Amino acid sequence: MNRYLYIIGLAAVTATSCKVGKEYTRPSVDMPAQFRGQSAADTNNIAALPVQSFIKDAALLRLIDSAIAKNFDAQIALRNIESAGASLKSARLGRLPDLSLQVQGTRNWPSKNSLNGSLSEQFIGTRYMDDYNAGLSLSWEVIAWGKISRLKEASLATYLQSTEAAKAVRTRVVSDVAQAYYNLLMLDTQREVAYRNMQLTDSTLRIIRLQYNSGMVTNLAIEQTEAQLRVAKALIPQIEQQIAVQEHALKMLTGEMPGTIVRNKLQDIVTDTLLSAGVPATLLSRRPDVLAAEMAVKTANARAGIAEAAMYPALNITAGVGVNSFKINNWLNIPGSLFETVGGSITQPVFRRRQLRTEWETAKIEWEKSAIEFRRSVVTAVQEVSDALAKMDKLKEQYTFTQQRVDRLEIATHDASLLFQNGMANYLEVITAQSNALQSELDLAAVKRDQLNAAIDLYRALGGGWK
Repeated sequence: MNRYLYIIGLAAVTATSCKVGKEYTRPSVDMPAQFRGQSAADTNNIAALPVQSFIKDAALLRLIDSAIAKNFDAQIALRNIESAGASLKSARLGRLPDLSLQVQGTRNWPSKNSLNGSLSEQFIGTRYMDDYNAGLSLSWEVIAWGKISRLKEASLATYLQSTEAAKAVRTRVVSDVAQAYYNLLMLDTQREVAYRNMQLTDSTLRIIRLQYNSGMVTNLAIEQTEAQLRVAKALIPQIEQQIAVQEHALKMLTGEMPGTIVRNKLQDIVTDTLLSAGVPATLLSRRPDVLAAEMAVKTANARAGIAEAAMYPALNITAGVGVNSFKINNWLNIPGSLFETVGGSITQPVFRRRQLRTEWETAKIEWEKSAIEFRRSVVTAVQEVSDALAKMDKLKEQYTFTQQRVDRLEIATHDASLLFQNGMANYLEVITAQSNALQSELDLAAVKRDQLNAAIDLYRALGGGWK
């Protein structure tokens, strides 16, 4: 008997170490040597910088800290990690047997014409039969062809996927808060420009009224200048409305109720034009959403192994120990009421073979789909970095030309005002110069905002901001 148990145990240990299914390997991806727009590959990478080193604005950093702690998406992502962690703990105990305790008492009234009914009246002297049972039962799937190991792999990959997804949420939160903040600074600057233009137009209108009283211009000059002043005044509440909405959106990102935002000026923020993107291969190990997509492939690979293992025979060992009696006063009478059971079974699916094979084939298709999604995430990551690099390069040129246009139009506005006051230019030239200067300054603020956003886009696209 002992020899027989030893042989079974040895066979069980040997079979337990057997695993079906393919071991995980990362799907192949053709990575370029460098991003488009790079003059040469650079091993430095701004994604390695913590947020506090990449962003220097103290007011913005306070908003980011608040968003990381209170943002609703970030909080949900953390709860997803906790849920996946609980599943992982459960999967790590998968090799242990199931042990359950059952206490049961029943009373049966069998038929008089049945064997149990006749024996009950003959030997017990009652019309009913009692059965009191209390015992521990154990069930252990000894041979599972790596199914339990695959379950642990799937649970671990799911847990890691949730952690990477949480990192991706954090990078997005950092990016969204920074870009909303920069948009708010742009609106502040545009409001200041609109105020200056309104004051300048109002000053021009006073001069035109004096000239009208002197008979130098007609009433048409006053009407057109007043119309221009109304345009400048109408622009201010429009911008202030956008400021309020942007402040509320930024408060929402930080998980707070609508309110005002403490902030600096757009002119005080310096744009760093020397931002290193590193090499594309680093995206595979640094960008959270790419890593999350890879963990999804690993989970699908493990589930394919689980589906394949289900088609193979399984060896189960069962055992039980407890006390049993048909009289309650003898229930705990040991050793008389003590019972023990032990058994083993091998289960081989037969008629469910097509169903199990279909589940295996479906699992393999799911793996292929997850591999495609992984490759798409990699291509998307490379594209986003290349887009950010292209934006930064072209916005630098655009800012230079727009600044030059602003400088020229400031001179033109000043000259037009002097010429108009000396009767050497008409009011239309002054209005045109002021209108062009206003639009140019508004454009300059927008380009400055776009430059800052492009830098944030590059930082996020490279996988920065989650540490």
